[in-house]
Amino acid sequence: MRLVIARCSVDYVGRLTAHLPMAPRLILIKADGSVSIHADDRAFKPLNWMNPPCTLREEPGGEGEAAVWTVTHGKSGEKLILRIEEVVHDFAHELGADPGLRKDGVEAHLQELLAEHITTLGAGWKLIRREYPTAIGPVDILCRDADGGTVATEIKRRATIDAVEQLTRYLELLNRDTLLAPVQGILAAQSIAPQARTLAEDRGIRCVVLDYDALRGTVSDELRLF
Repeated sequence: MRLVIARCSVDYVGRLTAHLPMAPRLILIKADGSVSIHADDRAFKPLNWMNPPCTLREEPGGEGEAAVWTVTHGKSGEKLILRIEEVVHDFAHELGADPGLRKDGVEAHLQELLAEHITTLGAGWKLIRREYPTAIGPVDILCRDADGGTVATEIKRRATIDAVEQLTRYLELLNRDTLLAPVQGILAAQSIAPQARTLAEDRGIRCVVLDYDALRGTVSDELRLF
């Protein structure tokens, strides 16, 4: 990440043209190649920017002339041209790979909690594996019910018809495995769209609404399903 505070003008040259007159601005240059120009009064939105893939060429200015930075998009050829009169601050720092945003209650955490308390789905149930691999992707939870039957569980924050279709594909594949078949399906989510519930029940898939706070144990020690 490189942060440059400079007095500059900016011209965007491409399918559209735009001009920012000379003024102090923040130039943000990221490791992915993107360049964005910011003012101090526009919240998070940049005044202008160039998304990757792009390249930055810096040409120093001569006596009494501004330096010219040219950002060129690798596919469209559009350009962002900065004329730098004065650089006030130029700082670079390696941030490294970002682990990404983690939200409380996302599907991965729901999966972890439900796997730890698999009897939430039924007394005597046992976990086979989380992220059970198949040729078309992993099943969130594979488990056995009290009678020893195999159950594939797809977990969502909010289940839609797409989730039903996804679980249906898993079930079709898993039921070809004679060691697992017959395999039943459960669609578990914090909320389930009415259309998704109708389709799931039509296909013999059980719908379970998860109480996230109860699974975490923050409301009570009793695990509930609604």
